[in-house]
Amino acid sequence: MANGTLGQAALVANTDTTVYTPSTVATVNVSLMNKGASPAAVRLAVAASGTPSTSEFLEFDTVLGVGDVLERTGIVITASKNVVARSNVADVAVNIYGYEA
Repeated sequence: MANGTLGQAALVANTDTTVYTPSTVATVNVSLMNKGASPAAVRLAVAASGTPSTSEFLEFDTVLGVGDVLERTGIVITASKNVVARSNVADVAVNIYGYEA
């Protein structure tokens, strides 16, 4: 049973990135931070695959200003689902922390 930091990624522009896939039920918090020099449009999904469908998005093209942070908390994920993040620019950091049951 894992707990603490469960996944981290530095996003590549316009690329879906699977940041975390639990092996059992997990409760997580997700933080996306724009550390770049221009605004970023970010997406966040809990998806069956690494390519989310429309119904799987929690955030879609939410704009983060320079230095802004988006935090989603208390997300319960079933085993084998994927936390997938995307940004239209590089320099967005994603951190996932929580615990697996």
